[in-house]
Amino acid sequence: MGDHPCELRLAEILVESADTLTDDFDPEGYLRRLSDHSVELLGAQGAGVMYTGGGGGVRLITGSRRPAAVRALLAAQHRGGPCLEGFGTGRPVPPVRIDRAEMASRWPAFAERAGEHGVTATFTVPLRHRGPVLGVLNVFVSQARGTERAERELRLLRVLADATAVGLHNHRTHTRYRTLSAQLQGALDSRIRIEQAKGVLAERWNTGVDEAFEALRCYARRERRLIDVVAAQVIEGTLDVEELRRVRPGRS
Repeated sequence: MGDHPCELRLAEILVESADTLTDDFDPEGYLRRLSDHSVELLGAQGAGVMYTGGGGGVRLITGSRRPAAVRALLAAQHRGGPCLEGFGTGRPVPPVRIDRAEMASRWPAFAERAGEHGVTATFTVPLRHRGPVLGVLNVFVSQARGTERAERELRLLRVLADATAVGLHNHRTHTRYRTLSAQLQGALDSRIRIEQAKGVLAERWNTGVDEAFEALRCYARRERRLIDVVAAQVIEGTLDVEELRRVRPGRS
């Protein structure tokens, strides 16, 4: 990160990470780009993200620049590994050398598979922003790192992961507000239609709006329809209002 071009590239990536408030936002494509950027900036062997989508399930999204993303992040670490640990703790897992006894004792199956694919070390950082873990970024490198370089690269990945978590959080919040706004607008439109239908019936029958509303409500209940739908039919003139007149309270 000492040279200007690398710093400029990081700035470009962070700006890209902020662009999540669009109708066509694709979380999987967004996380795939995070993996690709991690590979690019670290000169890594492969990267991927374990992601908790809106449905609550966990999915693995790997980068597109490395074939099979180191065998789908070593078969999603089904018998333990740094990615699963990061999910459980919500904290970064310090850079781990594959050839150390500590790795073999903590995650023997993972260490064996990683060694078979030429992985030298692994970096793991959570995607988290003021709440639960949204996912975990896991990066594999095939060249040995000194302690200083490894710590610097871990900080870089944390910056990327934090920016991505903010982007995901903002998108989810934006989506919730859009949904709520649509629901409120739908309720308002429905109320307006009902008021209009009441006015139509009250004028036609030369009666009060309360009686007109009761006719709407009773007819909708009898026909098992939404009162909003009945109101729209009254306004459009596609419903015989005499049908409603016959179910008005006090009439047979």
